[in-house]
Amino acid sequence: MEARVEREPARASAPPRGRAIVITSGKGGVGKTTTTANVGAALAALGHKVVLVDADVGLRNLDVVLGLESRVKFHLLDVLEEKATLDEALVRDKRSENLSLLAAAQTREKEDVVTAQMVALMERLRERFEYVLIDCPAGIEMGFKNAIAGADHAIVVCTPEVSAVRDADRVVGLLPNDWRPQLIINRLRPLLVKKGKMLSVDDVNGILRLPLLGVIADEPGVIVATNRGEPLALDAASETGAAYRAIAAKLAGADIAAPSVRVPGTGFFSKLGSLFGGRA
Repeated sequence: MEARVEREPARASAPPRGRAIVITSGKGGVGKTTTTANVGAALAALGHKVVLVDADVGLRNLDVVLGLESRVKFHLLDVLEEKATLDEALVRDKRSENLSLLAAAQTREKEDVVTAQMVALMERLRERFEYVLIDCPAGIEMGFKNAIAGADHAIVVCTPEVSAVRDADRVVGLLPNDWRPQLIINRLRPLLVKKGKMLSVDDVNGILRLPLLGVIADEPGVIVATNRGEPLALDAASETGAAYRAIAAKLAGADIAAPSVRVPGTGFFSKLGSLFGGRA
């Protein structure tokens, strides 16, 4: 009689984890929070399940940009310190069931966040959401370190200013070596570029040398939408909204060519080159 061979039961494959993407810059005031809100809203509109995490402890703004400030009852540190459950702290967006927010604490310090707890929380979020977008605080101190600790990818937001490019270059050098961060150039004014009074896309990325995810023009509609708590990415008539939607589609894997704004003769590149040591 042949021996009976017992087969091991088939093991269920682990469910796919979402991507945790930190949106950073180094320099404050370049539009990280606005970018986080608009890219998140655009991804949600594409049908992806998205959570936005405000990691800027002490300077909470992401809830205002989304128009959700009145709905925030608990925050990031409440979850980390087990004063509230994750479900209690997550705020569902009023326009999309695919979009949620985890707000920052407004009256605490960045040093109150324990890095290991932040990493564990990002893992929990990646199990529930396809995209976890982390709004990184300005600077390269503890807030920055906590924001990138639980991420697996980075988007660098940079305005066409020498100081912003320099700070972005510094931040890229602090990211993990196996990451290949992508670049969004924000608040570009083509007329100033043409007149040689603003850095061009080529000038900026000649130093940073990052895959270009998108370019956002500097237009009044962004400020108006931000003050209203209505992401411009949801405005079908807005060219800037279309730019955010293109960024989201590309981030989600769509084969969309990166925009190219080539304005020769600006005369800035040589000036920029003298300010940087360069990265290999």
